[in-house]
Amino acid sequence: MATSSSSSSPSNSSSSGTSLRIIVEKNPSEARLSELNIKCWPKWGCSPGKYQLKFDAEETCYLLKGKVKAYPKGSSSSEFVEFGAGDLVTIPKGLSCTWDVSVAVDKYYKFESSSTTSS
Repeated sequence: MATSSSSSSPSNSSSSGTSLRIIVEKNPSEARLSELNIKCWPKWGCSPGKYQLKFDAEETCYLLKGKVKAYPKGSSSSEFVEFGAGDLVTIPKGLSCTWDVSVAVDKYYKFESSSTTSS
């Protein structure tokens, strides 16, 4: 998962524009899922293929099935984030990326709206 490149730095303050990071939480616990109330979220699915996506709000999603390689816009073809069934994924607001879906996706999702703050 960790590909080394000479330009990457551990700090998040890089001004390269690729500071938007997809966060993947592998196999979150049932307690975590019920805390997020995931089963009340809307569902979305897609068949295998390539999709150009732009996230205008932060999205959190939980994949019930599927396999995705997400390539952030402007990154090299070797830089991607892979996630699939059982993963809880947070995609930052403002990220443009290409999803290369190899196994059809079925997921619960939620967008963070700026008007609500979590309690």
